[in-house]
Amino acid sequence: MANSKTKAVLAVKKVKKINKVAARKTKATNKIAIEEFTPINEVRLVGRVTSLAVEKELPSGDKVVEFRVVIGREKSRNGKKEVDSLDIAAWSAKARRAALAVKIDTWVEVKGSVRRRFWRAPTGLASRWQVEASEVVRL
Repeated sequence: MANSKTKAVLAVKKVKKINKVAARKTKATNKIAIEEFTPINEVRLVGRVTSLAVEKELPSGDKVVEFRVVIGREKSRNGKKEVDSLDIAAWSAKARRAALAVKIDTWVEVKGSVRRRFWRAPTGLASRWQVEASEVVRL
């Protein structure tokens, strides 16, 4: 029994030593590692449309079509089915046309990027996250 405890203590010490060495190497090479990465903001969603697409014209004259997609989660907590409801915004003419063509309960694939939108509300600055669709395909 004492022998297995000794082995366990030695193993823990060895892991701690390895972690310290790795931390030193990471600090030394952190600048290089960061420079090697390119930020990526790409989204691909497959879900069911839950709201009619609505076209809005902004004060700037730009047009946007907004709708909502619900996506079921693979694993649920406590055996309950869980979903995520996501706001989609289509800005390009092609994406707007495709978004206006989808109906409620239609399955779609949306490709795009995550964006955080800000605006002035009566209570102050407000924001929300949405997916900016570059492509909307009816499935």
